[in-house]
Amino acid sequence: MTQKKILWFRRDLRIEDNPLLSFGGEVLPIFIFDTEILNTLTPQDRRVSFIYERVLWLKNTLKQKGLDLKIYWGNPVEIFTLLEKEGFDDVFASGDYDAYAKERDRQVSHSLDFHALHDTYIFKPEEVRKDDGSPYLVFTPFYNKAKTLFTNKHLQAYPFEEHSLYETSYEGITHIAAGQKTVLPLDISSIGFEPSRIAFTTPERKLEHFERAISEYAKTRDYLSKDATSHLSMDLRFGTISVRAILRFLVVQKKKGVETEPFFRQLVFRDFYASLLFAFPDLATHNHKYRFNGIEDASKFKAFCEAKTGVPVVDAGIQELLQTGNMHNRVRMICASFFTKDLLLPWQWGERFFAQHLLDYDAASNILSWQWSAGTGIDPQPYFRIFNPYLQSKKFDKEAEYIKKWIPQLEAIEAKHIHDEAYLLSHTIDGYSKLIIAHKEASKRALAYYKNQL
Repeated sequence: MTQKKILWFRRDLRIEDNPLLSFGGEVLPIFIFDTEILNTLTPQDRRVSFIYERVLWLKNTLKQKGLDLKIYWGNPVEIFTLLEKEGFDDVFASGDYDAYAKERDRQVSHSLDFHALHDTYIFKPEEVRKDDGSPYLVFTPFYNKAKTLFTNKHLQAYPFEEHSLYETSYEGITHIAAGQKTVLPLDISSIGFEPSRIAFTTPERKLEHFERAISEYAKTRDYLSKDATSHLSMDLRFGTISVRAILRFLVVQKKKGVETEPFFRQLVFRDFYASLLFAFPDLATHNHKYRFNGIEDASKFKAFCEAKTGVPVVDAGIQELLQTGNMHNRVRMICASFFTKDLLLPWQWGERFFAQHLLDYDAASNILSWQWSAGTGIDPQPYFRIFNPYLQSKKFDKEAEYIKKWIPQLEAIEAKHIHDEAYLLSHTIDGYSKLIIAHKEASKRALAYYKNQL
């Protein structure tokens, strides 16, 4: 008797180099719009629109391969309980390592044999460990160990095997609620969301761009008006390109004499944060060290979220986030430092705000980065690391090109004044917010607060 397999697409929305498609046999490919996640989002969430369009692309591409994609909307545990009754034995899916995903997969395994496939990161979550089996808490030793473990197997692409398609209806969106099935039109409105107007660039086009920019990556990636980053974070998040494809790209560039180590290091850093959240799931909400809980202040939080702090580089970053769902990585660090140190707000508030708006939101990267900024995470640096937003913007956006792009009210203001807190405190700029806090005094207050908490 032929074993029937469910292929559950999640963070791997692609055909090429996908371990999920490297099995033969009779298969039911599915994608689930998870109500446990969707119910926490607004109808305008851009990520859902992106995922929806990519799922349609996946469905059409699978059809060209003689397969199809059955699209569900509901609670995954309830869906797999029903699928078990249809005679399925196994479900295969790429591994997902945040707390919700692990608990969801554990519950699904009660209905069917669950097989987690390694795909999302370079290394498996427990692959890079100390000799005694414990997790690394500092990146550099993790990175050094990772380099010794890295082999050609981490580059190998998965082949696409021949499959036979399980016979069922693949029409519309199958809504499962309270054990009842309803087939809805294949439209994003069927799951309660609106299409986004943002144009998304394919990962292939992004790699073409990065091929021209990677030689300057190490020197210019922190400069806000430069276009020296890969722009692949969202593709890695949703698996529209495999991390192995990016590694193979780096191999080709290295053979051309391009220095690829700085970007490889960033990919390994992504693995480092994922391994930490896997090992310490409480990091999602709790400090790793210190008892700094921040000071709740709704008015300051509102000013930050509405880009009305009066600090140009911070407000520019928030405007970019609100308008596009993106934010330059250097600006993320500046904003998070300002949020946790100058405003002394709880890092969990900032993490949730970013989680609501970042198109490339990755739980491990976002959570660990916010804890890094707050000085509460797994990091050798103590709490007194505080970014000066004016020195940061002066260094990485000297002519204020990035700031003026997102805050046009500052177009007529000289760049030197935009980087000068004294000027901003003593001048009123038409249409732009007054400073809600002075950095010099705020940083002193932060240090006093932290010392007192200790």
